[in-house]
Amino acid sequence: MSKTFSGKVALVTGGAAGIGQATAEAFAAQGARVVVSDIDEERGQSVVEGIRAAGGEAVFVQCNVVSADEVKALMASVISHYGQLDCAFNNAGIEIEQDKLADGSEAVFDSIMDVNVKGVWQCMKYEIPLMLANGGGAIVNTASVAGLGAAPKMSIYSASKHAVLGLTRSAAVEYGKKGVRVNAVCPAVIDTEMFRRAAALEPRKAEFAAAMHPVGRIGKAEEIAAAVLYLCSEGAAFTTGIALPVDGGSTCI
Repeated sequence: MSKTFSGKVALVTGGAAGIGQATAEAFAAQGARVVVSDIDEERGQSVVEGIRAAGGEAVFVQCNVVSADEVKALMASVISHYGQLDCAFNNAGIEIEQDKLADGSEAVFDSIMDVNVKGVWQCMKYEIPLMLANGGGAIVNTASVAGLGAAPKMSIYSASKHAVLGLTRSAAVEYGKKGVRVNAVCPAVIDTEMFRRAAALEPRKAEFAAAMHPVGRIGKAEEIAAAVLYLCSEGAAFTTGIALPVDGGSTCI
């Protein structure tokens, strides 16, 4: 079986669990050399060990995407390990909001915007020069269906994902002629630890979440990974600046 990403180097932030882990594993299974990055070193190393045990090639680099110094060090590690950067999945993000807009706090606002917006911006800021030096590349940012519309009791999170789409589209236009494609995936509810934590706080959330998707269930991390790999592949060579819903049909209603 041919491996789509043989000879390529892929970076995945937020790669220690959930969608990030599934995507790192998928890149490796398709032949990429993968840099897994996260703030959680123990779990990130575990993901790398799993990839290696399956015959893939990967390294872990700890990074808090809010810190410019740490992001620059991450990019330096990508080059020191593998010499190039072809694909980047900017997936690190947080969701710590359960209040209506007027009940939100400045601390929560700052935390969400720092990771979800500043983190994506900083990663792209330092990824793009590496890709330009290598003749081009593909970036995918994790947005959300909350970035395509309203999200009651998650207004700050929703705003952060709208911002991710603004960064994505602007970068796509700025660097398209230079061979760098920039897209976003917009998941609906996905079966991750983040969702399970929210469901534990509100037990009816899981039942409601399944019902809100026309396919009758929530999504799987591997289904988002498949979309990311498509957007990074040569099959998507004419695709840039899009916000791809991977949502079980939820944005249709």
